Amino acid sequence: MALAERANGVVINADASQVYRDLSILSARPDAADEARVPHRLFGYIDGATACSAAQWAADARAAIAEAHDEARLPILVGGTGLYLRTLIAGIAPVPDIDPAIRAEVRALPVAEAHIALSREDPAAAARLAPADTARVARALEVIRATGRTLADWQTQPSGGIGASIDLRSLILLPDRDELVARCDARLIAMFDGGAVNEVARLVARADVPLDAPVRRAIGVPEIAAMLAGAIDREQALREAQIATRRYAKRQYTWFRNQPPPDWRRVAEVSRDDLKEYFNIII
Repeated sequence: MALAERANGVVINADASQVYRDLSILSARPDAADEARVPHRLFGYIDGATACSAAQWAADARAAIAEAHDEARLPILVGGTGLYLRTLIAGIAPVPDIDPAIRAEVRALPVAEAHIALSREDPAAAARLAPADTARVARALEVIRATGRTLADWQTQPSGGIGASIDLRSLILLPDRDELVARCDARLIAMFDGGAVNEVARLVARADVPLDAPVRRAIGVPEIAAMLAGAIDREQALREAQIATRRYAKRQYTWFRNQPPPDWRRVAEVSRDDLKEYFNIII
């Protein structure tokens, strides 16, 4: 936000949970004071009953970036969803829409059966994916069944990326891991005490939000939902949400350390005093 103030910028969300209107507290979305301070885009703009895909977000982000450029503003993308960023910058495989009947058939399979079927129909994908990775196993299986081509084959022909048409300046924050874990744990406590439980209660009470909707799988939602259902107590729900957050942070840390191009700048912290140097690099 300090950078946006100094560079006439607009902050654009690149976090898969913060897109949902239903998760303000639990996704640590910017609050009203933040949004009044500088322009924000793509935060809380999708209803939880609608699943937001990387392709949809990338299209929306392209439009938000173009709007910022038209207004002579600096678009500042912030968020940790690597798939979203990669889709926007490098493009996405042009897989055609999956036949609803095929999708329903695949999604109805227990994940163990789906993985066995994938081993027969796309052995390379089955070897690459963990048997318990429900979403990715189902995606790979439905693509091979619907198109006759493997997902890996489709991914060799990405389209729609904007990387070649923009001047991208990147900054990856890789903080001290112990400090990161401590901040994650403290943030979960603040969320539980600050309204996250009521937020999840409203979400699970909605009959129009499917049980497998992405918003229902966001970290903290399953744990609080189990607490509300009486399956676990508050202490266990908090502990399990903290563990899930730590695991996600570890995967996210590893992804951003290894997957983006090596020339993307990586830092342990960014203070306000560092902003002038970084700002000058951007300008």
